[in-house]
Amino acid sequence: MTIEPERIRILNEAEPNPKGRYVLYLLQQANRAGFNPALEFTIEEANRLGVPVVACFGLLDGSNGFPEANARHYAFLLEGLADAAGNLAKRGVGFVLRKASPAEIAADLSREAALVVLDRGYLAIQKHWYGEIAARARVRVVQIEGDVVVPLETASGKHEHAARTLRPKIRRHLEAFLQPLRPTPVKHRADALDLGETIDVSEPGAVLAGMVLDRSVSPVKRFRGGESEARRRLSAFVADGLARYGAERGRPEADAASHMSPYLHFGQISPVEIALAVRAADTGTVEDRDAYVEEIVVRRELAMNHVHYTEGYDRFETAVPEWARRTLAEQAGDRRDTVYSEDELAEGRTHDHEWNVAMAEMRETGFMHNHLRMYWGKKILEWSPTPEEGFARTLRLNNRYFLDGRDANSFTNVAWVYGLHDRPWAHRPIFGTVRYQSRNSLRKIDVKAYERAVRALCEAERA
Repeated sequence: MTIEPERIRILNEAEPNPKGRYVLYLLQQANRAGFNPALEFTIEEANRLGVPVVACFGLLDGSNGFPEANARHYAFLLEGLADAAGNLAKRGVGFVLRKASPAEIAADLSREAALVVLDRGYLAIQKHWYGEIAARARVRVVQIEGDVVVPLETASGKHEHAARTLRPKIRRHLEAFLQPLRPTPVKHRADALDLGETIDVSEPGAVLAGMVLDRSVSPVKRFRGGESEARRRLSAFVADGLARYGAERGRPEADAASHMSPYLHFGQISPVEIALAVRAADTGTVEDRDAYVEEIVVRRELAMNHVHYTEGYDRFETAVPEWARRTLAEQAGDRRDTVYSEDELAEGRTHDHEWNVAMAEMRETGFMHNHLRMYWGKKILEWSPTPEEGFARTLRLNNRYFLDGRDANSFTNVAWVYGLHDRPWAHRPIFGTVRYQSRNSLRKIDVKAYERAVRALCEAERA
């Protein structure tokens, strides 16, 4: 077996169906045909059972759509599904796409399946889907955890206080799970299977046009979805950006970022594949490579830890630690020199020019550099009438405009603005002892160069 046993969980007590026509894989989280542990496990099981592999995806729209998803998110998702479907076909794997919930399409197709395989996500809605599938399926349901480097419970069985507490636990297991994943040849192709209704995703724009969804946030040209594009960007980053990562990653105008976050969010590339490519690079220093692996593994998986072990990770009263809520409450009556409406924030109509530029990048292109995201969030806290409203606004704007919004990292980073995974700092008005971030934090940025870059990006979107 090529998949580490720690990644494998059996979700129900049913047995495989020896008369099943195929092994079914719901690729709802890992939207890719390559370096996908769940897919490789599915192929191995199908080869063992002597049947083909069928992958499926449930596409939600209308009132049942994925919470807060809009045309920007769906365009990127559909581009990724089109790429994955083509690559699956090349491997001999069938693919079914229907307008249905993930639980509905998996339960329907499981009736003729020998076995059902799921990937894993940590958001409440994903846990709900997987639980429903396990309850409804009459065959064995197996879940494969393939979108983290170190499986979550292997790293830690509890909510971690900070990166410093999770880091040694991750490092203890890192080498065991940073392993290549070779593709398994498909012995029984699915070409001749009649799989019933399916949506042709080869023209993702046409599929998008037929969906009922929020179109007030437009798709972007800056990022195209798909595992092929993710790997192209990764190769470009390793060749150029990695050598500058350690020294320039805090400078958005330097363009030393990998821009992997949208692709990771939609499961279009594996974090293991990224980390291995960075480690094997002949560009950059050991410090550059270690700094990047720290972000892609420890920081990202700290977010998964937080979301998994926190019920109500999207609410101020449960996501923010008690000490931070208390100090913010004590300062809630402090005079705020400026309070903006949410519309003013979204439109970038504040007195802070640098903040407005960062908001323009986010609003128009779906991305903002990590260093600026923290400054952006701290200012929303400062400019909101209450900390509770600031938290809600930050999360809404984050999830609305970012391509990587609605992610474990999103929920965790917003809560970090309010004290999560942090400690008390010097006391200040409005913030109490929650960490403050002033304009001095931008002093290492060439603001004019950043503004020129954002202006060019925004003009390209409108062209």
